[in-house]
Amino acid sequence: MRGTLLLVASLLLLARQALADDWPNWRGPHHNGISSEKNWVAKWPADGPPLLWKKSVGLGFSSITVSQGRAYTMGNKDDVDTVFCFDAENGNVLWKKSYPCPINPLYYEGGPSATPTVDGNFVYTLSKKGNLYCFAADSGNIVWSKDIAAELGLEVPTWGFSSSALIEGDELLLNVGFQGTAFDKSTGKVLWTTGRQASGYSTPLPCSFDGKSAIAVLTGNGAAGVDAATGKNLWQYPWKSGYNLNIADPVIDGNDVFVSSAYAKLAAVLQIQGRTPQVVWRGASLCNQINSCVLFNGFLYGVDGMAGPTANASLKCVDWKTGAVKWTFRDLGGGALLGVEPDMIIAISDKGELFTAAASPQGFNPISRAQVLGGRCWTVPTLANSRLYCRNARGDLVCLDVKPH
Repeated sequence: MRGTLLLVASLLLLARQALADDWPNWRGPHHNGISSEKNWVAKWPADGPPLLWKKSVGLGFSSITVSQGRAYTMGNKDDVDTVFCFDAENGNVLWKKSYPCPINPLYYEGGPSATPTVDGNFVYTLSKKGNLYCFAADSGNIVWSKDIAAELGLEVPTWGFSSSALIEGDELLLNVGFQGTAFDKSTGKVLWTTGRQASGYSTPLPCSFDGKSAIAVLTGNGAAGVDAATGKNLWQYPWKSGYNLNIADPVIDGNDVFVSSAYAKLAAVLQIQGRTPQVVWRGASLCNQINSCVLFNGFLYGVDGMAGPTANASLKCVDWKTGAVKWTFRDLGGGALLGVEPDMIIAISDKGELFTAAASPQGFNPISRAQVLGGRCWTVPTLANSRLYCRNARGDLVCLDVKPH
């Protein structure tokens, strides 16, 4: 009997360890774009890591979340959004759910921008037009759904809603409405909202200001801190950009907040002291168009400048305290990057070339680089349980094996 109990305990421990590096929500469990994955290798063959499986999920920029052996993402085909749930190991479709939604290809391919959020046994998704769903994670059964734009009379941003759901306790928080809206995660009931004006395109970032549980958001024309329990504004700072395109999430270190927009051609670190933030530095050294930066040991790493046909984007490293540029790496273009503790970067170029390198202010010196996708690649890779997931705008999704061999 004792031997059986020890065996069961060992199996449970192994199961917990196997899932310890899940990536259940946008920007990961720590909401900072940095993975705690240990069981992976940065050095690959010249043709890249082995391909485990490949799928087509439709047009869009939704990234991949991974929880309890399942991988989730979203895509659009023929003005129909589909939420996919795959077996993370072999790519088998466990379930998928579809609903009508315009693809809205305004100056780009269009399709879903938000990423599924997994919280325990539930998955939450948001469409560009405001279709908010709660699914059962194992079956895909709809627990509840609502059209939040219609219910709240929200102005839909020009490029649609792109906020992923943030789950904090019993709250589901979204960057919709002026400075965000909170729902009861079990029922979808509105708990508070901050106005009908068009939101920004970032996802709420959990944080604390003056001892209060809060979220930081980029609105259509500013940066703001909001009390997570009540929706009360705690601080705000004007951040006007072209077409109200504030997209990249803020980065927070203590009481300091980094905000950035390529459409404002501006970046800044703000120190939050009461309701009026103080500017630590402000300049154009690292202006994120779409994807957010990661912060390692006092240095920001991120994509600066505009992607697209006339792209001038590049990967940069900037001193958090001063905004001084430490180096520029142009081969990435307008791609995306993921941090891995304690000091590694995985990045994908806008043309699908994958890189690994140490996060160092001395320079970006690739350990590996390999072409893994074609087409437009603006979506951030996901590293979870020794697998690396990458996708492009047209919906080619690859799962790569990066476990040690």
